[in-house]
Amino acid sequence: MSYRTLKILSCLIPPLLIGGFELVRHNILMHYMSMNVGNYLIIILSLVISYVFSTWMFKMIQEKNHRLTEEREMRAIYEERERLAKELHDNIAQTLFLLKVNLKKGKIDEAKGLVNSIDSNVRQAIYNLRINPSEMISFPNRIENWLDEWSTVTGIETTVSLQITKGYFSASEEVQLFGIIQEAFANIRKHSGAKNARLSLSNTLKGWEMIISDNGRGFSPKDIKINQYGLVMLEERVEKIEAVIDISSDHHGTQILIQGSGKNDALSSNHCR
Repeated sequence: MSYRTLKILSCLIPPLLIGGFELVRHNILMHYMSMNVGNYLIIILSLVISYVFSTWMFKMIQEKNHRLTEEREMRAIYEERERLAKELHDNIAQTLFLLKVNLKKGKIDEAKGLVNSIDSNVRQAIYNLRINPSEMISFPNRIENWLDEWSTVTGIETTVSLQITKGYFSASEEVQLFGIIQEAFANIRKHSGAKNARLSLSNTLKGWEMIISDNGRGFSPKDIKINQYGLVMLEERVEKIEAVIDISSDHHGTQILIQGSGKNDALSSNHCR
């Protein structure tokens, strides 16, 4: 039912019912009830009609808004998939070009590294596309499953701590957070030389907090320029969910701290893990 139909019904139904009762009361029931009784009845009838009709109408509006929200969130997921597909295409095309150059120069070790990079990127894309957005798999389980595969492919041991209230993030926020995790762990695989990596995502009194860290070689300002694209992608995603990011690094490893404000009034003590 459209909003236009709801508007027409809200204008017609209460006046017709109340006005119809008044006509019947004055033309038929006048001899059977006093004026005071009729006035009380019209008040009660008005209250009942207003309550029933407003309850039904707001329920319809709520259902429509819920469907619109779901459609927007699904669209955000599919748009993210399209972006990932384009990014994958560009990344693989660039990597294949470098692979061809290294093979011509006889740089076998570098070529092997590029092949492994392509394999990892393809696996990541397959995982993203394999998940049906309409499936009711929880956000923590998606993260855990992906990191299990990532750890198996890269050989980097991963520790995961997820203590987030169920349904805390919207679907569009989950898309951005999942992209942040994938981008951050892709950088760990490519640049850190780490043996261990850790992800922590939890509710706090002021909102939520995510920490991604590794025990790799760290980076210098020169390394930031080399990997500037990856850092820009992280910052863009963080900005989309209205959070703040802080990246620190030394020779013991790198830590990414992302904090966002709370959007739920109450935080449940029951966690998803």
